[in-house]
Amino acid sequence: MDQQIWTYIFVTLTFGLYIGIAIWSRAGSTDDFYVAGHDVHPTVNGMATAADWMSAASFLSMAGLIAFLGYGGSVYLMGWTGGYVLLALLLAPFLREFGKFTVPDFVGDRYYSGFARVVAVICALFVSFTYIAGQMKGVGVAFSGFLGIPANLGIAIGMVVVFFYAVLGGMKGITYTQVAQYCVLIFAYTVPAIFISITITGNPVPQLGFISNAAGTDVSMLDKLNTVVRDLGFTEYTSSTKAKIDVFCITAALMFGTAGLPHVIIRFFTVKSAQAARVSAGWALVFIALLYTTAPAVGAFARMNFIDTVNEATYIADSEDYDARAAEIAADGGKPVPVWYKDWEKTGLLSYDDHNGDGVMQYRGPAAPDGLANEVVPNRDIFVLANPQIAKLPGWVIGLVVAGGLAAALSTAAGLLMVISSAISHDLCRRTFFPNMNDKTELRVARISAAGAVLAAGLLGIFAGQLGFVAQVVAFAFGLAAASLFPVIFLGIFWKRMNREGAIAAMLTGLVTTFAYIYYFKFGGGNPANYLWNVSPEGIGFVFMWLAMAVGIAVALMTPAPPQEVQDLVEDIRIPGSRRAHGMADGGMAPAE
Repeated sequence: MDQQIWTYIFVTLTFGLYIGIAIWSRAGSTDDFYVAGHDVHPTVNGMATAADWMSAASFLSMAGLIAFLGYGGSVYLMGWTGGYVLLALLLAPFLREFGKFTVPDFVGDRYYSGFARVVAVICALFVSFTYIAGQMKGVGVAFSGFLGIPANLGIAIGMVVVFFYAVLGGMKGITYTQVAQYCVLIFAYTVPAIFISITITGNPVPQLGFISNAAGTDVSMLDKLNTVVRDLGFTEYTSSTKAKIDVFCITAALMFGTAGLPHVIIRFFTVKSAQAARVSAGWALVFIALLYTTAPAVGAFARMNFIDTVNEATYIADSEDYDARAAEIAADGGKPVPVWYKDWEKTGLLSYDDHNGDGVMQYRGPAAPDGLANEVVPNRDIFVLANPQIAKLPGWVIGLVVAGGLAAALSTAAGLLMVISSAISHDLCRRTFFPNMNDKTELRVARISAAGAVLAAGLLGIFAGQLGFVAQVVAFAFGLAAASLFPVIFLGIFWKRMNREGAIAAMLTGLVTTFAYIYYFKFGGGNPANYLWNVSPEGIGFVFMWLAMAVGIAVALMTPAPPQEVQDLVEDIRIPGSRRAHGMADGGMAPAE
């Protein structure tokens, strides 16, 4: 069977599995819909958390960025990994002890304010919709590359699948669907990495192949790659063109943004206790490490294979018979453009511009010694998907990778949809505007909200093509979370003097400044030469996070302290099993102004 048939088989089987799980685990109450009844096993929750957290940016885009940015792309690897550790150790257990459904729920009760809850909802929606745009873009990339359909149609198919298990199953359905999606995505990521590692280095372990010698030589794979990219005029693979301050800020923004992501935090509310939250966090880190330790190897292998197959290849136009023309070029001692390149060129994600008119594809960097301009422009989001084709792996491996990429994108999209749905139905409707709403009505509103969010997510996925690579789009969401939500969560847990006025000021400061900076430099025509302290939009959230914290603390000190019962609560939630914290989990404090 050819690769397209295998792709249809894997995609159909996995999509059918996800929908089947959603029907089996249909939510019957608001408790099931929001937090899966608080009874998910820690190991299961750890696997679901890993799938929720490892989005299309992790699966599709991170290795591609590492492939073409080299050391500079490691900011995503370091930031996301460090951020999860920060979240697991610093925040998750205490938030679980507090016992709320959502991050806005925590903010509203901790800061005894309905208005603070609404501001938190706005922040959560900004973060979630920005993040989900990247996921749906990843869905479009996967579909367009392998099923021969337009990216926008692929996004629409993804919307239908997510609709089933997010709207029907709620968090209960999403949890067990994400377990299945983790199994699919990790298998799909590691199997081709093993094949390619054996081909390039002879070592079946990608993490070790990455630092091994190239097959049949005494030269290390990284040294060989450094030499190749340097000879073509690119920056050495193990160096970076990013300013050090920008590397630091992007890494930090991703770290603190992870600790403020509502769709990840909500996963820790699905277990029975703070202790279970800690255990599930540990399991999630193990499951995440399987992919994240493989990503640098995948990136390096992709760059090596891309250069070997594309540079100095003779281009074959679409009007020509590929097989006949390729045989003719090979007979003359030339190298025909590979089949995989022609497949991906049709998607618009690869382009070739023959500057010198010789019909030969020159892949060059700005310091190319032969003075030739670069003629090949790849989209970095395609390389995890294209890698098996480039390495000429079996068709079933290629189909498996497509299913894995879709699993990564859809698992995170589902978690984000839950945040959007719960923010509207629970935090805005039941806790703010319609306090007398019963459970049945709230569940209906939650499902309607999830359905509307699915439609909005698809439209954003189409628009996301104008924003940049998947990982860049996602980085904007992390910056918004770092600047707006992290300060109030952190101070809400560790500083009992933080009050509602300070929280509102901090959230608004972080959200407005970070969004304005990103908008100006990405859409408003801002010149990168005018970056504040050389910090790019991907990293500015870290800078404005400190501004938000400073504003929040200053306002809190100038306004009345929180009620004594709130200050006592802050102390009690840091003591696992405290009666006061469990009392809050059962009943909660009525919002007051």
